[in-house]
Amino acid sequence: MSDRKLSLGLFMPNCSNMPSISTANVVADQWTFEHNKQLALMAEAAGFNYLFPVSRWRGFGGETNFLGTSLETLTWATGILAATQRINVFSTVHVPLFHPFVVAKMGATLAHMSGNRWGLNVVSGWSEREFGMMGVPLEEHQRRYEKTGAFIEILQNLWHAERQPFNHDSEWYRVRDGEASPVPDKPPEIANAGSSADGRNLTARLCDWAFVSTPSIEAVGDVVSDIRTRAAQYGRKVKTAIFPFVVMGESKQAAESTLEQIIAAKDDVATKNWLHDLTAGSGSFDTFTENMLASSGGGVHVLGTADAIADQLEAAFAAGVDAVMLTFPRYMEGLQTFNNDVLPLLKQRGVV
Repeated sequence: MSDRKLSLGLFMPNCSNMPSISTANVVADQWTFEHNKQLALMAEAAGFNYLFPVSRWRGFGGETNFLGTSLETLTWATGILAATQRINVFSTVHVPLFHPFVVAKMGATLAHMSGNRWGLNVVSGWSEREFGMMGVPLEEHQRRYEKTGAFIEILQNLWHAERQPFNHDSEWYRVRDGEASPVPDKPPEIANAGSSADGRNLTARLCDWAFVSTPSIEAVGDVVSDIRTRAAQYGRKVKTAIFPFVVMGESKQAAESTLEQIIAAKDDVATKNWLHDLTAGSGSFDTFTENMLASSGGGVHVLGTADAIADQLEAAFAAGVDAVMLTFPRYMEGLQTFNNDVLPLLKQRGVV
């Protein structure tokens, strides 16, 4: 019998108006550090394994200015790690805005401070809205991932003492006798959420985690299989995670009604800006409808009673998913209800 278990995480609301591009069910102060800290402590007490943040530098306009107020994730992680004891905490960085030596040093510091509980999500960058305001150009899609590959290779050299000193020559970076100390006791895990072929190839070659975006639980298995196949070509294994948008109700109809209210109140301007930037620069959500993106920000919908939600998460686990980073319309009450009603079912079934 396999001892494999599904890891639980939260896709944290460190940005305003998460996770829905809508005026319905908004918790105005949900983005604040105090709110995030309370969620982190609740998740840790319930046995969750991961906390994962969003990195944004500018909102998407409209009435909500979706994600317009946000906490930077390296400094955010410092506070969350200090407040917790066991749970793993990721930061998210955009490659065009950071030098890999700076991230390597900050990451080694966070790993040292936390007993190796810190991980990194690397984003190649896709929003002209954000980078245009800084005068930072976004390169063509494939070239972005080539730069990200060089970025990660430098990080990995700086996180392995036996690889130092090292040299690196690429179109984007030049390193001579590169070294850094301290070196983490173990290299921090690196994640990537790119769903395009370029993104999947990068993840398969260099990353530890693939964050998977699909429009349904039923579609997860094919993506997981594809990533595993790509990783095997490099003699590697990559773990996979999804970020379900969990809408619970006393019945399926009640949950669907909540979802309908969110969609009915969607912010059309912010949704169109979000879709424009995604279409122009990402490629990760090509199969999502406008209403799906507006309601969940790209998270796969998991709706219904506690039993139904447990069924869907179990199905994702059976399809090969290693972790779920949950989102909720209202995080505090959603997490509490999940812990009370769904988590015991997953434990009884041996999923977690």
